[in-house]
Amino acid sequence: MAEIRRRAKVEDGDAEVRVKRGFWPALKRVARNVPFASDLVAAYYCALDPKTPRSVKLVLYGALAYFVLPFDAVPDIIPLLGYGDDMALLAAAITGVATSITDDHRRRAHETLSEMDN
Repeated sequence: MAEIRRRAKVEDGDAEVRVKRGFWPALKRVARNVPFASDLVAAYYCALDPKTPRSVKLVLYGALAYFVLPFDAVPDIIPLLGYGDDMALLAAAITGVATSITDDHRRRAHETLSEMDN
């Protein structure tokens, strides 16, 4: 996780700003190819929730920043592989903090994705 934070230059406020600015455009680019898009959006809402513990926020912001930033271990422009590392990292982060992702976060994610489909 330290490597993720280093690459994303995750500082308390910096990561939040980067994620808020880049999350939706990045999600729209890959949403149809991400089998856990609902979990990804729920993780986003969990990271923004003031009730989420700081340690969970750091994990989520690190993983979400890695997803949002165009520079990572495997460049996103490489077909099929480009988002593979992003998805693996996000899946691991979401699994690690799953108990902090509430039913409300999941409900909001479902509503948001439903609106995007319309």
